[in-house]
Amino acid sequence: MIDSELKEFLADCPVLYHMAQRGSWPSIKKYGLLSTSALLDLFDVESERRFPIEAARRPESVEIEHHDIGQAVIRDQKPMDNSGLARCLKDGLTPEQWYRLLNGKVFFWLTRDRLVRLLEARPYRSEQHDVLEVDSLSLIKSYRKSISLCPINSGATKPFPHPRGRDSFLPITDYPYSDWRTKRARGERAVELTVEYGIQDISKFVNKVTVMCGREIEGVIYERS
Repeated sequence: MIDSELKEFLADCPVLYHMAQRGSWPSIKKYGLLSTSALLDLFDVESERRFPIEAARRPESVEIEHHDIGQAVIRDQKPMDNSGLARCLKDGLTPEQWYRLLNGKVFFWLTRDRLVRLLEARPYRSEQHDVLEVDSLSLIKSYRKSISLCPINSGATKPFPHPRGRDSFLPITDYPYSDWRTKRARGERAVELTVEYGIQDISKFVNKVTVMCGREIEGVIYERS
């Protein structure tokens, strides 16, 4: 992606969206927006318990606890399954390696439409969530070296397991934006933006946090003045 393409990309996707467990904003504000691996590190979760959380599919959300920090919930991976991954993974990757790859990243949707699709998915549509709205430009300026873009929903194999591999996540400089420009509408030329490991100072980039159930906004927790 060259500079002119990045400018277009930011014009199309000025806001990044992250769907979090309801009630998690105070902890996120204090400790940062963390990947699963970073959260397990923060909570001192030992290796035996880490494996099914970090290296295997989570059919249900998992609650972890720390005597000094409190509690946190790690979201399930219902949209993904091992059989689908076995069919779509490239480069000799195994499902375990893919789960570890995903669990090392913080994920953002690039459009509100993508956010709403997840909020309205059957497992989540009746639940409230804390939704973070993050300024794309300022986050990219600060975390560019840790950011990758992905052209698919990397955490889903349903209804169709799109091929994926080591080149699914590419740095901004290497992302083939011009290729996707010929194939997709504006705003859809990348599907996910990820940051490696965690964003400890996420509150610097958050413009708003809302409580959402499905597509409905039920309250505003925080709004930058």
